[in-house]
Amino acid sequence: MPVQDNIYSTELRDAGRTEVLVVGSGVAGSTAALAAARQGAAVTLLERYGFMGGTSTQVLDTFYGFYTPGEEPRKVVGGIPDIIVKALQREGKAFLRPNTYGAGIGVTYDPERLKILWEQQALKSGMKLLFHTFVVDVLREGDRITGVIAAGKNGLRQFRADAVIDATGDADLAAAAGAPCDGVKAGEVQAMTTTFRLVNVDMNTALNVPAETLHRLLDEAAQTEKYILPRREGSVHITPIEGVVATNLVRVSDVDGTDPEQLTRAEIEGRRQALEYVRFLRDFVPGYGHAEMASLSTQIGIRESRRIRGRYRLTREDVMSARRFDDVIGRCGAPIEVHRNGGKTHWEYLPEGKAYDIPYRCLLPREVEGLLVAGRCLSADHDAHASVRNMAQCMAMGQAAGTAAALAVQQQTVPGEIEIPDLQDALRSLGGIL
Repeated sequence: MPVQDNIYSTELRDAGRTEVLVVGSGVAGSTAALAAARQGAAVTLLERYGFMGGTSTQVLDTFYGFYTPGEEPRKVVGGIPDIIVKALQREGKAFLRPNTYGAGIGVTYDPERLKILWEQQALKSGMKLLFHTFVVDVLREGDRITGVIAAGKNGLRQFRADAVIDATGDADLAAAAGAPCDGVKAGEVQAMTTTFRLVNVDMNTALNVPAETLHRLLDEAAQTEKYILPRREGSVHITPIEGVVATNLVRVSDVDGTDPEQLTRAEIEGRRQALEYVRFLRDFVPGYGHAEMASLSTQIGIRESRRIRGRYRLTREDVMSARRFDDVIGRCGAPIEVHRNGGKTHWEYLPEGKAYDIPYRCLLPREVEGLLVAGRCLSADHDAHASVRNMAQCMAMGQAAGTAAALAVQQQTVPGEIEIPDLQDALRSLGGIL
């Protein structure tokens, strides 16, 4: 038989040009691509997995950040995110529920249905959607990003664009382009979590176990030294599927989310811990005696990794003082939520009913043109990031980044030079809350 040509040769095949290129289809990237398409831009969305949604479909099942905490919740995110939530609710696949720690109302949904909904919205918008495509480098002309190099089963291809959005979560494109970033410092980065779902739960009994009781039982089980339970709190909550509960219990600490070797160890440790927490629930908690693990998160949940140093850096003081900004593109009232090493999580709440602005400048990397970021890799310090990283805020950032990229294309300029009032008017027309 003849030997096939090496598909991984260094020769780059040209995938053509688009107006707006989005890399990563988590909630930020998916919303960014939809927003750009709604502004009339030609959009290409690249995703390394075989489905859209990122953390929203791989790890979690609840959107937080849509509402401020407190006695009178106030909605602070709207627009394209509302389209997603309402579509899930119409099918009975989403409902509202309070957070275990008083962090506001969450929108709990069926992540499997959400996978399909994201791609239905993508195809309806007319964008080009490409799965199983991993971006490995950027294309540059001087200080401007002009596209990316991506690897697939058929080799390497270059994708060129007028505006590029980094929605990788880890600021991969920004870092590859040489934009300054804040990396991971040992002992400071937030812990990771492998989530899992349980079936065969006695819901009538399990739902009568308060969070305080669950946390007390975690402490008691750990003290027997028969269970290795790094986290002594967390949550187990209902889902849209009868008899199925979802968990947020595992804690894997001190991991650099941009290092494959460390991530490999974290994935293995997260799954090991998941089995241990299942054993604890079956042995100690009423209602879980016959529970079985139905699924594990596709990958470990990463709360914090690389963040850009943008034209503005959101700070702890901005968050706690509920600061307003002239270049606001989204709002957030979520508390500072730090998953530290050890058994407990640190919470700090804004004043009752207050929210702060997310500045557009936090999405613009320094020293690089033609690039926007969206999602948890925005420019923010450690504590501010621990508030603004919620999925609803990531969707708001994606909505702003996609709209800004499309405006830049229309105005034949770079995203950093568009007029802020034009962007804000466009966001309001989508239903965004500023």
